Amino acid sequence: MNKMNASIATGLLLGLALAGCAERESSGTSSESRARIRIDGSSTVFPIGEAFAEEFQGLKQRTVRITVGISGTGGGFRKFCRGETDIQSASRPIVTEEMAQCAAAGVRYFELPIAFDAITVAVSPANQWLSSITVDQLNAIWSPSAQGKITRWNQVNPAWPDEEFALFGAGSDSGTFDYFTEAITGKARASRGDYTASEDDNVLVQGIETNRNALGYLPFSYYAPHTARLKALAIGSGDQAVLPSLGNVTNGSYQPLSRPLFLYVSEKAAERVEVREFIEFALTQGVPLIEEVYYLPLSSEAYAKAWANFTGGKLGTAFGGTPEVGLRVEDILEREASL
Repeated sequence: MNKMNASIATGLLLGLALAGCAERESSGTSSESRARIRIDGSSTVFPIGEAFAEEFQGLKQRTVRITVGISGTGGGFRKFCRGETDIQSASRPIVTEEMAQCAAAGVRYFELPIAFDAITVAVSPANQWLSSITVDQLNAIWSPSAQGKITRWNQVNPAWPDEEFALFGAGSDSGTFDYFTEAITGKARASRGDYTASEDDNVLVQGIETNRNALGYLPFSYYAPHTARLKALAIGSGDQAVLPSLGNVTNGSYQPLSRPLFLYVSEKAAERVEVREFIEFALTQGVPLIEEVYYLPLSSEAYAKAWANFTGGKLGTAFGGTPEVGLRVEDILEREASL
């Protein structure tokens, strides 16, 4: 499998150009005679999905065609709950409204945690005055009440420059938007609206790197290949501030912006051999691919439990429609699921 580092941006831009819905075929030529698996959803999880798809198609000698879309977590769930896709990738759990949409359409699903992410708060390398930021300061910047009022660095900290900042962040269809707002402002989707928003994380990378007064947030896998173009901020104050890294996610010190990533598989799709084989591959052979695209794999016990839940028919979500911050995947897998 070729390294994904250089292909993430190319894959995303190509994906967003197709059919207006960000769907692209991972590799190989189209053929209606092949079995097809349709994946859509999170741009955060896209690199994982594409890596899985390319490797699995190679193992199956192109007898299975896998398309991987980038509609955002929210946009992907709308398709998934209409029965238009087989697998939904998500950077946050399914929420109450989406559960109701799936239930109304008779779509039941398996919830499978697949990896961990560290949402990264970043500035331009030209920013020389900022190396860390607290949750309270982020809240002061990003809360809905800050819109049109908190626009300059020194309004947040008098020691910072009297210059206007430029904000970049996830679009409202993104699970990253939902999780970041829940963690930082205390309520999912509660955010100021006067910022550059995009479901395409490469747009955020480009915006942040070219503006010395930029501040933004994005998934770790889009920061890690661009460390020469972006400067990550530690979260916290003084010696207690913690930089985003896979190691700090593992030891639990990077809070509250560590989060689990998910695949949701429709019950109907799971009846098909190629889908079951793909999920088995993801849960048993996916670790090197997850590491390759800068995410943190779960423990072997967590993958074994997820596979047992899948083969045992454990349908539904462990979250009950309410996103939560700071949970361990092992705790999630032990919960009773609900639809």
